Amino acid sequence: MSITPFIEEKSRQLCCYLQAFWNGALDYRELNYFFWDTLEEWSLYRCEDSEPYSHRERVFWHLLHQIHYWRDEQLLHDTILRDELKQCVRFLQGGAVFPFDCIGIRP
Repeated sequence: MSITPFIEEKSRQLCCYLQAFWNGALDYRELNYFFWDTLEEWSLYRCEDSEPYSHRERVFWHLLHQIHYWRDEQLLHDTILRDELKQCVRFLQGGAVFPFDCIGIRP
């Protein structure tokens, strides 16, 4: 089973959740719930471990990890971090080049 549909759907959702959080329309707890819900869904997903990563998948897993790793205050107010994450969001939305420092891997 291909990983692409899962990554496509979750990438769209992740971008929406993160932008809503930055705009003050979503509490950090909801963003964190999205993280755990996504991991739970992934645990039920069957894929071939040998399927190669796409750039999109690498950026998705990287961004998902970042929203869980950093505290809410850092996600909101650290301008360097926020700029880096916004570049990832733009890439996932199809509007930027691949951020070379994204090293996301499958859980």
